[in-house]
Amino acid sequence: MSKITAAITAVQGYVPDYILTNQELEKTVETTDEWIISRTGIKERRILKGEGKGASDMAAPAVLGLCKKRGIQPEDIDMLICCTVTGDHIFPATANIITDKIGAKNAFGYDINAACSGFIYGLVTGSKFVESGSHKKVVVVGVDKMSALVDYQDRQTCIIFGDGCGAVLLEPNTEGFGVKDSILRSDGSGFQHLHQKAGGSAYPPSIETVTKKEHHIHQEGQAVFKFAVTNMADVSAEIMEKNNLTSDDVAWLVPHQANKRIIDATARRMGLSDEKVMLNIHKYGNTTSGTIPLCLWEWEDKLKKGDNIILSAFGGGFTWGAIWIKWAYDSKK
Repeated sequence: MSKITAAITAVQGYVPDYILTNQELEKTVETTDEWIISRTGIKERRILKGEGKGASDMAAPAVLGLCKKRGIQPEDIDMLICCTVTGDHIFPATANIITDKIGAKNAFGYDINAACSGFIYGLVTGSKFVESGSHKKVVVVGVDKMSALVDYQDRQTCIIFGDGCGAVLLEPNTEGFGVKDSILRSDGSGFQHLHQKAGGSAYPPSIETVTKKEHHIHQEGQAVFKFAVTNMADVSAEIMEKNNLTSDDVAWLVPHQANKRIIDATARRMGLSDEKVMLNIHKYGNTTSGTIPLCLWEWEDKLKKGDNIILSAFGGGFTWGAIWIKWAYDSKK
């Protein structure tokens, strides 16, 4: 019997309608469009508006669109993994809320929190259920409403983050396509440089935590940049070397969209030209778990069956990693 691999068979994205431009941020914090673009590559980002709207309100339409594209019903989904740091609630899992909203009555699911590396952690996790033979249709969602955590008076963070969602469907494959290999890493000592201090069991919500703005993102930009630019580039090169892949073999790099300088450094380390790098940070900013699947969604019509693709990410925690995928289908024009 041929070995079962987990192949991506459909991809779908969702971004909110509201566009927050650099020019609008110029009115609220001391910054400029030129300053933001030169340091991050970001021109605008999407923001989810509306009282009571959460991550599931972006994920539900993305997954329904995924089902429609693949020609399946929500009831056909066996499992749904939601990768997020901005779940609708502390509990229940946002994955449970999504399955209820879309009518995926036969799916079980849970959330994965690995910050900006969430989607690649979730993709590897979901692939194991498919490879085992126990599950036939696994949906992996990467979604974050980062606007819920951003202090829009903090120019270090408010320029970076946006809201968005991407989702993929994993199905069994016996032709050698799909997730081929992965390297995932973490280092908890990075906590001090990038975290949300309050809201969990160590620092429960209180008047004091709210007053001190401890429910917002705390990021030490220079320290995070130093770790990210090294580790994301190194792990991307490592997975190529491990699998004897040259730059000519790699069709696409799908990097986490945190900072264009980090993306450029990763591509250089891999020996890839700009034409092989998926980039949409200028439109959406850093949507955390959403960046990589949003790239796959936007580039889907350019992907060819058999393409070697490297997914690469770095996130708070610290977490980082890379995945080698052999693309399983030619997109329908």
